[in-house]
Amino acid sequence: MDSKDWNMTQPPTALDNLTAALKGNIIPNQEYLLQGSVIDSAVEVLLHRLRGLCDNVDSGPETFHDHEMCFTLRGTTAQLQASLMLRVRRAMDYPEMPWQLRYIGQPELGTGDKSRPTIVRNSIDIGTSNTVVEFLTELGCRLDFEYTARGYMFRKGRMKITVSKIFKMVQPKPPDSMEPISQSYLVELSVLAPLGQDAIAEDMRLFAEQLRPLVQLEKVDYKRLPLPMGP
Repeated sequence: MDSKDWNMTQPPTALDNLTAALKGNIIPNQEYLLQGSVIDSAVEVLLHRLRGLCDNVDSGPETFHDHEMCFTLRGTTAQLQASLMLRVRRAMDYPEMPWQLRYIGQPELGTGDKSRPTIVRNSIDIGTSNTVVEFLTELGCRLDFEYTARGYMFRKGRMKITVSKIFKMVQPKPPDSMEPISQSYLVELSVLAPLGQDAIAEDMRLFAEQLRPLVQLEKVDYKRLPLPMGP
């Protein structure tokens, strides 16, 4: 996308980046990521700090309101035992925009991973029609969960910073039947780049330091998270 940015409010910038990458035969297929959270009562202070640090200081942050569905395709052979995770996102505030299909790989666990400042994982994004959910269902994908995210997006050079409130979907699901999952906002600092751009991670670490102590952006240790249950 984030090829078009994963937050769906920035198609011109994302398309420009993708065009430049394709002209140079370089595909931005790796995501560098730091994550954190901030409690509701402190989010305005964080937004004020970001307005001063980021590029869109005059116009202010862009807002987004997205609906995300997370699918898995489980392998049926010895070679495909691992689950393939796919995400579909649509902009609820811009219904005319293309839907987005995203593949996110497992975080890299190379020999230098412990000293690497950020998570690094494969990430591929493509724009699709609104029939993508039916397409995935026909492929055998299973909807694991869905949620909506509403918040703000900032940019600092190549870095993208999102501050979003996550809501769970309530059945039946009219637009107003959403409940926040916590009393905090998710904060993510990310860059989508071609393979071998590890210097980006250090730039991200330095930027994250400027947001302390309001929010502590760090690598999430996925090895400590519970494994998804099988069918």
